[in-house]
Amino acid sequence: MSAILNLDALKVLDAIDKKGSFAAAAESLYRVPSALTYTVQKLEQDLGSKLFERRGTRSALTPAGQLVLQEGREILAAAMRLEDAVRQLETGWETSISLALDTVLADSPLFGAIAEFSNLGKQVTINVSKEALGGGWDALYSKRADIAIGVSGELPRGQYEIAELGQVEFVFAVAAQHPLAQQRFATDLSANDAGVIPMSALLAYPAVVVADSSVSLSQRSSGLFASRQVIRVSSMPDKISMQQRGIGIGFLPKHLITDELASGELVMRQVEKPRGKLPLYMAWRKGEQGKALAWFVERLKNADWGLGA
Repeated sequence: MSAILNLDALKVLDAIDKKGSFAAAAESLYRVPSALTYTVQKLEQDLGSKLFERRGTRSALTPAGQLVLQEGREILAAAMRLEDAVRQLETGWETSISLALDTVLADSPLFGAIAEFSNLGKQVTINVSKEALGGGWDALYSKRADIAIGVSGELPRGQYEIAELGQVEFVFAVAAQHPLAQQRFATDLSANDAGVIPMSALLAYPAVVVADSSVSLSQRSSGLFASRQVIRVSSMPDKISMQQRGIGIGFLPKHLITDELASGELVMRQVEKPRGKLPLYMAWRKGEQGKALAWFVERLKNADWGLGA
């Protein structure tokens, strides 16, 4: 089949259909009409089907010709994309790039960068995945991602380039209707710290935690405190939604719940053992020099992720 339906024959069929005649198509392809006639007759002979019907000076596709050209145009388009991709690769632009975003960060800075990149007109396929906890490092390690955004924890040495994005402030927040929203505590009256929730009081309620999305590397804990039940979800937005509904309790990134705190849907409370700030980083493998990677590294390093320094 490949010896019959070659790209040149498909280009001839496409030109005749668009121009309406062999003569006009030949002119557009800078050939003589007899050359096109030979190409079409040879193709018809090989396929065993008539592809064009002559109507005076005009030529119209038969049903078989319409089928060949319909499928053939997809082949021509794919060939053009391949040619463009090869030429682009020669200029240093990758054909694809994969970005892994931790769900502790908001989507909007990444999506804004992708929209800006799309305006460059480069033929680069962009793959976006969502990760949690050690999942970003895992995505880099397994080469599921070229850039991991929002990774944290112990930083691997020697393998990756790393840039700090800022620090996440975690707050203990519960739904307005949750018992812990209004209940008052005095863990140490002599210290006059009434209102601070003791860790023992958290045992009575389910804890909502985000599951580690790592596949190849060891999974990490999310700093879980003791509770009577654990509810594991796949992303930080799911955890926030669960806690908004009063289903469970836990620490949440303050920068992701500013609207909920302002509206009173979530209530921030102090606990006996608060969670410290967590530095977040962007990482990519050393030695990679693609222009798309360099472009995204520069944009995402300087993006406003809503984090504190």
